Amino acid sequence: MGFEEYLSPVVYQIGVGGIGGFLVGYAIKKIVKILVIILGIFILAILYLGYSGIISVNYDKLEEAISKALPAVAETSNLLIPIITNLPFAGSFGLGFLIGLKKG
Repeated sequence: MGFEEYLSPVVYQIGVGGIGGFLVGYAIKKIVKILVIILGIFILAILYLGYSGIISVNYDKLEEAISKALPAVAETSNLLIPIITNLPFAGSFGLGFLIGLKKG
């Protein structure tokens, strides 16, 4: 077996990983921007309605709900680590992902 036979799958993995990572990073950044805008408008609306006396916000319950949601985010990151085990693909995917986030 020659060197070329080993190089071809690695180059393919790096190419696919890089392009895939870029596309995922770009899409995530765009989606997060939209979600942040929607969340900001929602929070402003809730604050305005609370200030106007139309609704009453129970801040203790809100804080409790947010603190329960944070451990779920940590569990998701623990699930992703074993999935990304192939070094050439994972490295190029990560680099493409970061470039996609920067360009998005």
